[in-house]
Formats: sequence, C-alpha cells, structure tokens
Amino acid sequence: MNYWLVKSEPFKYSWEQFRKDKRTFWDGVRNYQARNNLQAMEKGDRVLFYHSNEGLAIVGIAEVVKTAYQDPTTEDDRWVVVDLKPVRAVPRPVTLAEMKATAGLENLSLIRQSRLSVCPVTEEEYRVILKMGGIDPR
Repeated sequence: MNYWLVKSEPFKYSWEQFRKDKRTFWDGVRNYQARNNLQAMEKGDRVLFYHSNEGLAIVGIAEVVKTAYQDPTTEDDRWVVVDLKPVRAVPRPVTLAEMKATAGLENLSLIRQSRLSVCPVTEEEYRVILKMGGIDPR
C-alpha cells in the first residue's frame, strides 16, 4: 500500500462535501509532478485530505477506489483523475504548523514542496500524522 496527500481549498471542495458525496474523482490537476503522482496511485492506497489556504490542516483519510483515467473536465489527454472515497475524519485536525514542528516530518512533501497539490507520503510519515490526529496507526 502507498500513501498520498491531496490538497483542496475548503471553499472549493471541503472534507464535509466529500463525505456527503461519498465518492469523487480528483480533477483539476495541471502540474506534471502532481499528475505523475495521480498516475502512480493504486486501488486501496490511503490518502490524507488536506484543507489548504483556509484551515491548513489534514482533516480526513480517503482511499483510492479507481486508478488513473482521462480527466473528464478536459479534452487534453495529458491530464488524469483518480476516484477517491472518504474513509474517516481525523478526530483532531493536524495543522501545518504542527507538522513543521514534528520530528520525522521534516521531509514531508507538503512542507518541502508546498505548492504541489498531490504528493507522496511515506508510511512512517503517515503513521506519525495519524497519531497526531488521534488515530491509532496500527
């Protein structure tokens, strides 16, 4: 299993809306590195859902339920989407400031490449973040 992080501005697509929708395709990615990350996602991979710009915190966990396919919002075949479903909310949102101050997260892509909207997370980083958010990572 691989681990990822996706970013969304809450006023555009919030965790609450995602939970209501029960499933969505992750579209609008127009950065080649982020696109390559979408293409690397596999069914069953876990995804941290991060509220960017407003909130600046990981608020939920999602799962990849369909691997990369043509982005239906564009005819340009360079861009892809994946389907995600919400798994659970993080009991205590994990803020960017907390992650920056936590040992073991200094290489987190969210911190090193802050503008990247879809980024990989190591298993160890994932476990540290879950623990910070009040979830037993076992």
